Amino acid sequence: MTYYSVLAVTPTNDDWVADYIGPANKLVAQYGGKYLARTGSHERLEGQGEDSALRIVIEWPSKQAAIDFMNDPEYAPHFKARTAGSKSEHFLIEGKDDLA
Repeated sequence: MTYYSVLAVTPTNDDWVADYIGPANKLVAQYGGKYLARTGSHERLEGQGEDSALRIVIEWPSKQAAIDFMNDPEYAPHFKARTAGSKSEHFLIEGKDDLA
């Protein structure tokens, strides 16, 4: 079953960004992930809360693929740098409609 990572990221410094993108791209692809959106072009249509600088959506072929990506030892230093240099939220969403 398809899963989606939905992230809201606001860098608190940009020191990590250049070293993050290449390895993250490689590992996302290695685990069968596909970026559907990585953009600062977004707007809130409903609700309240803190806005983020970036919204990222990644499609995964399975929940396990997303978890394996997050747990990959090669990703660990990049994850640490991203979380230290940003305010981030990451949701993993199952691609199904429970209300259908």
